[in-house]
Amino acid sequence: MLALSHLIKNFSEEPLTRQVMLSLLSDYKRPNDKISEMVKAGYLRTVKKGLYVPGSKLDIVSPELFLVANHLRGPSYVSLEAALSHWAFIPERVYEVTSATTKTTKSYNTEIARFSYHRLPLPYYSMGIERVNLTKKQAVLMASPEKAICDKIVTTSGILLRSINQVITFLTEDMRIDENMLIKLNIDAIDSWIQDAPKKTSLEMLTKTLSTL
Repeated sequence: MLALSHLIKNFSEEPLTRQVMLSLLSDYKRPNDKISEMVKAGYLRTVKKGLYVPGSKLDIVSPELFLVANHLRGPSYVSLEAALSHWAFIPERVYEVTSATTKTTKSYNTEIARFSYHRLPLPYYSMGIERVNLTKKQAVLMASPEKAICDKIVTTSGILLRSINQVITFLTEDMRIDENMLIKLNIDAIDSWIQDAPKKTSLEMLTKTLSTL
């Protein structure tokens, strides 16, 4: 087990996929049994079947939750409250990693965190995504602040923004975004997405409101 642990350290800060584990366990006749043994012994923690992170017995840096989210359900990118927290647009630290996906809406309660994925249609899904470096070794796909706000509006059931006051209330009271941060948003970027976006009227009211600030 010690020799195997040393090999796993080469994958510090990376999610450990089944493919990675099988390559490390190529000398074992029953690699799946060995993976189960490592989980029970605390060397690995299961995110879902076929996806693991280092356990407490391994003295190596685990991947950031945002990177795990990218791997857990793909294609996907971190968005909504999780992205807005990263960009310091909302004051709270979030305890659920929220993402957008082209697949069905789904949530995962795992040993390491709760992950939720919200379905968005193409081509709107592919707009406003940035590659963000969290560490020297970890880069994740994440919504820009503008896209995260739009995604929140689009995916929130019952939200139809029809007035400037309604938009301001939603952004500053419901989402608790500082109005000074809203001034920094790129209105032109949002405008360029509206044609292909759900809830076009709400997003048009969003850009109209932002232009008055």
